[in-house]
Amino acid sequence: MINLIVLLIATLTSSLFTIPAIYFAKKFNLVTDKNKRIHPAHTHTGIIPRGGGIPIYLALFTSVLIFLPLNKIIFGILLTSGILVLVGVLDDYFDLSPYLRFSLNLLISAAVIGFGLGIPYISNPFGGVIKLDQWQLSFDLFGSHSVLVLADILAIIWLTWIMNMVNWSKGVDGQLPGFVAIAAFFLGLLSQRFTAHDISIQSVTLFSFIVSGIFLGFLPFNFFPQKIMPGYGGGALAGFLLGILSILSFGKIGTAVLILAIPTIDAVYAIIRRVKNKQSPFRADWGHFHHKLLELGWGKRRIAIFYWLVSIILGTASLFLKGLEKFIAFITLAIVLLVFILIIENVKKVKVLEY
Repeated sequence: MINLIVLLIATLTSSLFTIPAIYFAKKFNLVTDKNKRIHPAHTHTGIIPRGGGIPIYLALFTSVLIFLPLNKIIFGILLTSGILVLVGVLDDYFDLSPYLRFSLNLLISAAVIGFGLGIPYISNPFGGVIKLDQWQLSFDLFGSHSVLVLADILAIIWLTWIMNMVNWSKGVDGQLPGFVAIAAFFLGLLSQRFTAHDISIQSVTLFSFIVSGIFLGFLPFNFFPQKIMPGYGGGALAGFLLGILSILSFGKIGTAVLILAIPTIDAVYAIIRRVKNKQSPFRADWGHFHHKLLELGWGKRRIAIFYWLVSIILGTASLFLKGLEKFIAFITLAIVLLVFILIIENVKKVKVLEY
């Protein structure tokens, strides 16, 4: 019952913060005008307020203070999330270099790991676990400290990857907040199966439903026709929080990869495509999976709902599948999606030749 209450209050809080955020974004010219701001990946028309990360973060901050005891890890999450949203707002206004954003992603990920997060082991889909906590470095700096080298490096890479991967899947109205809310919801359902870090399992569960609620509350304002965009702050924050949820309880990285299979496969394909075309993997382009669906004639509502439905199906599957079964499900979906993308590409080439 408490989980449902937390979800509902977080949803309401996010909606209440989003309403004035739209007004202030317009007032301070924190907007995207397609006629003035050229961006190859944008699908919107007209002048749309940006800065959606601000109300989402305010809802996160408020809900966490209401429902969770403040300890070192929670404090670190709130602090680094706030810094990430600040970077997002600056990007929404000034269009920061993607290389600068990526560097800051690494630093922010390293900072939150410093508050006690880490991945001491990962589940082996073929059975057992792969330990990452064998290599430790100890040092004295205002007290004794130790670093789990492999565990912390993997956690930094994972958080930075999922931040960017999820952010890339926000190109269509309502697409991102919908599948993020669903992913966080299922991670919350699964959180009680594992041993947590220095934070109670109940707190991890409540935090999952808070994350689900803050994006669910933002969704009505972002669904087609969108009244506000998540912006870089909202997109990166979504991935950051999902990444944190996936490592707060050991063993859920594979689950997160499965639930977020389409954004994951799309991101991998985008990097391969850009490198193959001798382009920077950090530079945005028109070529993501949602762009392919638009080219097929799908509407924005249909694409967003498609992402949601797939996330629900995969989230439900994650409740019942074990390690190897999750791995097989992901590989199968990857093959199907890749074949689908290649078919679309060949259809486009045929049409161009006919024309």
